Amino acid sequence: MPPPSLVDLLRHIAREEPLTATVRAFRGLTREHLGQLLAEAADTLAQGPPVSAASEPVLEPAAAPSPTVESAAPIPPGSGLNRVRVYSDGAARGNPGPAGAGAVLMDTQGAVIARLGKFLGHQTNNHAEYMGLLLGLQHARTLGAREVEVYADSELLIRQLDGRYQVKSATLKPLFQEAQKLLKTFSKVKLAHVPRAQNAEADEMSNRAIDERL
Repeated sequence: MPPPSLVDLLRHIAREEPLTATVRAFRGLTREHLGQLLAEAADTLAQGPPVSAASEPVLEPAAAPSPTVESAAPIPPGSGLNRVRVYSDGAARGNPGPAGAGAVLMDTQGAVIARLGKFLGHQTNNHAEYMGLLLGLQHARTLGAREVEVYADSELLIRQLDGRYQVKSATLKPLFQEAQKLLKTFSKVKLAHVPRAQNAEADEMSNRAIDERL
């Protein structure tokens, strides 16, 4: 039997190891979040070297996700809202495992416009990350937003969207293209990778989606 690859080792550790000493060493880090970080690191390694935006792959069309289940938007659809901040996240317990997508939309002053969540069944964390983004972007379009700022704590997601990483996963390719199509409908787009602590509300929605089967 050939020796395991680094990607295989990281994924095994993310799934099986308790990592108790590591969790104790970093205040505020949970076992679940540590497992997600290791799984994301494995996925990033599996993607291969980054590429320039000019070599962005041409992908097959993809279906949009189902409508969101939970929304609390005080602004009516089609209101012509100019700019929206979309904080998106995804969670998968076990990676793959029970998964949820979450997004929180805010105005430029930081006031919450909508909280969105959707249970995804058995999926990977990266699948859930893309689904959270799609939920947020679709709702921003429903509100009539013309500009969008996207904030996510998945470095892989942001770097794939801005063209620095290739999308080699067959399951992520259709989600990637759907996200690209939605982003092109806005007149101005900002993509930003943020620390998990700055994405806590979207993280809460993705986990609520699992707990409450939203």
